[in-house]
This record gives sequence, structure tokens and C-alpha cells, in this order.
Amino acid sequence: MSPWSRPGWLRLDGLAATCRKALGGLKLPSGRRLPALPGGLRPWITLGSIGFVLAALFSHGQQMVQLRLDGQGWLWLLLGVGVSLLSLVMNGLAWGVVLRWLGLRPRWSAVVELHLATNLRKFLPGGIWHLASRVQRLRSEGAPLGAPTGTTLALLAVLLDPLLAAVAALALVVLGGWQSGLGLVCLLPLALLLPRCLDPLLCRLERRRARDLGLEEDLTQEAAAVQTTWLRGYPWPPLLAQLVFVLLRFAGFFCCIRAFDLQLSMEAPAWLSGFALAWTAGLVVPGAPGGLGVFEAVLLLRLGTALPEAPLLAVALSYRLIVTLTDLLAASLVALDGTVARALARQDRSVRETPGNSSQ
Repeated sequence: MSPWSRPGWLRLDGLAATCRKALGGLKLPSGRRLPALPGGLRPWITLGSIGFVLAALFSHGQQMVQLRLDGQGWLWLLLGVGVSLLSLVMNGLAWGVVLRWLGLRPRWSAVVELHLATNLRKFLPGGIWHLASRVQRLRSEGAPLGAPTGTTLALLAVLLDPLLAAVAALALVVLGGWQSGLGLVCLLPLALLLPRCLDPLLCRLERRRARDLGLEEDLTQEAAAVQTTWLRGYPWPPLLAQLVFVLLRFAGFFCCIRAFDLQLSMEAPAWLSGFALAWTAGLVVPGAPGGLGVFEAVLLLRLGTALPEAPLLAVALSYRLIVTLTDLLAASLVALDGTVARALARQDRSVRETPGNSSQ
């Protein structure tokens, strides 16, 4: 099997592999080992999450049918599309800040275009193809940088992007208050970004992903040729950029809340806290591509006790529809822009080659 087809590489902490190993390594009282889950952990998480959402739909389907959006509600959803599209652009810019922090020279428009063009691939089976494409592009002649980078920096850039986004989102959970200690726990990942913690963590992740991708030899050669660290202190600039991205993501979600008139059911910090926790779970938990089902299930479990589930489920599903639509829209706009640019270039070339148009 091709290493690029192996599911689970480039996950933030190898959660799927760790859990599979743990489940397969537990011993029963008799001394026998507990068998591993058939097919691995990912499909069971996917089935459980989607099954939970479907059960909620079945239980509250009649109430959801009675929900109606007025003209103002539809305008809020349309605004949510625009804000979500802006958040994708900000995500690309935040990735550019990551590249800059690593000492690279990003071409900002090209970085954003690459991010938008590959983002839709996260919905393909495996959920890793958008990351694989970015690693490949960063190492190729068409890299959106001043010059192509090596395997080490390409993997670092791809690993740091979702890691910083997850840490930034978890830091927002504390805005919801103490929450029986959850707020404090969600601040602890900030310590992982200290160089003494982040450097060994990324080294382990790099070796694992390089081995999965068949790039272990390239990584070893680079390490032998250049003995240095690529980390430059605490990553404040990329972390703050990712924080802006997550806040814009929440703004799109809040438009869905306003569309169904739920904004007064809780204070905005509580909404932000619940969203940040669910969004992070959808990002890091190995499940369906794009966090489908995981985000909705965690949101319902976290906020369902304080809010009516039918409109909350409608908000979650409308947000899912909006972000999927914006992923498709962003990739289509980038493809259209590339097509138009190539057509104009061909037209300009043909005009220059036409007899009588050459300079005398």
C-alpha cells in the first residue's frame, strides 16, 4: 500500500494509532489481550458520532420541521457564508505566518491560493489529502515560497498549522468560566508550545510522519547535513493569527445562531466556549473527514443540557452546510482564477506573436 494512502498520518498527536494500540494491548483478568477493534478506531468514532446526530434528528425531527426562517434569518445565513469564506482566507494567511515564523519567505497570495485549493480535499476518504498536497507543493519547484523547502520544514509547516489552531481554540474555552475545571485544563496546551516541549514533540511527530510517507531517509539526510533547530522561541505571531481565524470561524457560527434567534439563550462567551471545544474535537479526533459528526455530537453534548436541542441541532447542521459550501466556493474561485489567468496569458502571448504587433 502506498504510504500516501495510509490513514491517520499528520494527526496532531497520533490519537488513532495510540488508541488502537491501547485497545489492542489491554489485558483481561485471565491474562489474554483484548482484541483490537476491527477496521481500527476511526470508523467506530465516525459511526458513533454520526449515529448520535441521527438519533437526535430522529428524536427532534418533528420539532425541527416546525422551525421557520424569516427573511432576516436567511440574510444571517448569507452573512455566515461570507464570514466563513473570510475565515478561510484568514486560515491561509495564518499558515503564511507559520511559514514566516519558520524562517521561510512565503508568497502570500500563492500561499492563500494553495490553502484554499487544497482545503476541499479534507473531505476525501482518509481526511489527509489536503495536508499531503501541501507537503508535496512545499517541496516542489512550484512552492509558494521564495524557494522550495526541504522535507523537515515542509512537515513542520503542515504539523504546526492545525496544532496551533487547536491550541488557540482551546484557549478560548476558558471564556465560558470555570466549568468544573475544564477551563483550566484547556489552557494547559499553551505550555506545549514552549520550545522545550514543542521541539521534542514535533521531532517525534516528524519521524513518525516521515516513516509513514517514506520520507525517513530524506529527513535523516537533512538532519545529518544541518544540525539546527527551526523553532524560534514561543510561536506568538502564528498563534495569534490562528486565534483570529478561530474567532472568524465562530463569527460564521454565530450568524447561524442569530438566524434561529438563539443568541439570547446564552451569553456570547458561553457560546464561544462551547463552539471552541466542539470545533477542536472535530479537528483532532480521528473520525469522518472534516470532523463531520464529531463537531455536531460534541456541541450537542456540551450545550444540549442548557438549550433546546431542536434549534441547537438546526444551528449545528446549518453551520455544517455553510462551511462545506464555503470550502467548495473557495476552491472553485481559486480554480476559476487560475483558468482566467492562463487564458489571459495565452491571449497575450498570441497577440505578441501576431505579425505586425512585434516592436520595430
